[in-house]
Amino acid sequence: MKTRAELKSEAKGVLRGRWKDSVLMCLVPTLVSIAIVLLLFFLLIIPIITFAQNNPDFMSGNANYDGNSGGGGGSFLGGIIGAIFSAGISWTFLDLYRGKRQDIRPFSDAFRGFAGPVVLGVICLYVITTVFISLWTLLLIVPGIIKGYSYSQTYFVYYDAFEETGVRPGFLNSITRSRKIMNGYKGQLFLLDLSFIGWHILAILTLGIGYLWLTPYITATKAAFYDNLPKTATV
Repeated sequence: MKTRAELKSEAKGVLRGRWKDSVLMCLVPTLVSIAIVLLLFFLLIIPIITFAQNNPDFMSGNANYDGNSGGGGGSFLGGIIGAIFSAGISWTFLDLYRGKRQDIRPFSDAFRGFAGPVVLGVICLYVITTVFISLWTLLLIVPGIIKGYSYSQTYFVYYDAFEETGVRPGFLNSITRSRKIMNGYKGQLFLLDLSFIGWHILAILTLGIGYLWLTPYITATKAAFYDNLPKTATV
């Protein structure tokens, strides 16, 4: 495994001459999220406000409404959509790192995780890993974090298997393979994440604008990390 400095240097090499398209590609999910929020606001929130104003019982809290369950469902759906976007963008940086392609098509590449052959796999992988990590977290926080790092390469593993065979690989096989290839490397990925703390602080100080450049940088570095993992482990 290469050092953190080497991985970051290679990620910068991938981004060199592609920063604009990388930023645009990573910006697409944010723009889509804003558009969805605005759409929901006009289609749902305004009618609800109107209804509430015309129904005093609703305004006084006498109506039987469980806002927490709705919020939880929205958060879970948001997690799935975020995972699909993240997977597609990560695969694009992996292809660039490997030299399989030379350019970025910001809009289509941002949505490549939504393609018919892979979107079901990403959704199932997200649901299964979320359940597994949640169960481990019920024991203690630390085991949940460790398992999160164990499963961190699942989408890359799934992508490689699909690209190699053209057949959707088994979901549990992909998760298990991620866990096995991460044996002995979870600490290195944790330290790699810690090495970006300074950049996160700078991005926050710029009111989040810095994430336009930080997100592609981190994602490209994570793609380089995966490609340098030994793939000799078998399921």
